[in-house]
This record gives sequence, C-alpha cells and structure tokens, in this order.
Amino acid sequence: MSGSRFENDMIEHCAPTLAGLKSASLFRYYFKDKDKAGAEIEATGEKLIGCGVYVEIMRWDSDAALIYAYRLSRLKEEIKSPKVGEMLAYYGYPKDDVLLCIACLKGKLCDDACFPHEIGLFLGYPPEDVKGFIENKGENCKCCGAWKAYCNEKEKNRLFCKLKKCSEICRKVYTKSGDITQVTVCA
Repeated sequence: MSGSRFENDMIEHCAPTLAGLKSASLFRYYFKDKDKAGAEIEATGEKLIGCGVYVEIMRWDSDAALIYAYRLSRLKEEIKSPKVGEMLAYYGYPKDDVLLCIACLKGKLCDDACFPHEIGLFLGYPPEDVKGFIENKGENCKCCGAWKAYCNEKEKNRLFCKLKKCSEICRKVYTKSGDITQVTVCA
C-alpha cells in the first residue's frame, strides 16, 4: 500500500467506517516516535473531517495510541435509540450528548482498572450483541466477525461478509490511489 503508515492502518481497521457502513471503529496504532505519530494522526484527521469522519486519540501508551474513528452524525442517531440510550445510562454515560459520551468513554479507557465492554455501543454494534457479550463474558457467541454476535446468526454472518468485502475493496482502491479520501464516503 502507498500513503502514510497511519493511513494504511486506518484502511486496515476502519474501512467499513470510512465507507459509511459502520458508525465507528477503534484500533491500536503502534509507533516509534510519538511526535511523528501525533502529526500523522492529525493530518489524516484533517483530511477526513470534511467527509464527516472524525479521528480521535482515546489514549496514549508508551508505544501505541488507541485511535477512535467515527461518524458523528451516525453515532448521534445510534445513541438516541432507546435501547442504546438505556444501556449507556446504566453504565453512567450522560443522556443524549454524544460528545460528552465520547469524553466519558475516553476517561474509562484511560482507567486501567476495568475495560468498558459497553464500548461496542460506540462502534455501531447492535445493543443485543453488546449485552450478550457482557452477560456471557465474551463466551457462547452464535457467530463472530467484526464483533461477537449473540442473536440473528444468519443476518450477522451476511453483515460480516459485507464488511469484509468492503475492507477488501477499500484496500484495493487505496493501494491504487494512495489517497484515503478516495475510500471515504462523504456524508
């Protein structure tokens, strides 16, 4: 692939979000030079914001940054849904303010004591699958793809295939163009 190493990682881990199929993606970006990594992340974020995709560093570690790429407009709609809102309230998130919810999540991610498994709600995972993951402690899923699914196995497998195909297409387009905006659907 061409382009920056950070953009290559974005394509690898966030293609369905860039293509508009998912509201958000999360991945760990490993680096040798924190300042250079910060500059790469910021430059890519500036390219994508015009398409409605935001790139945020949720946490810095000694050799990696936890990156959250999201479509704010889509995330706002998902968080407004009763099931998602109810679950987020249960886990202590503010009601109906997506930016405050993201800030709260960021705080939880920086707390090493406990990983916030409700994070799936911030990644566009169906609330029933997030609930199933939490209740089953990550075990006993019906199928697994972009996340562990606990119901609607056929539907989820079709969706997982669609997301995988999207990633393949995005990698091909990015390899040819070297331009991350060429695989990013503007909303």
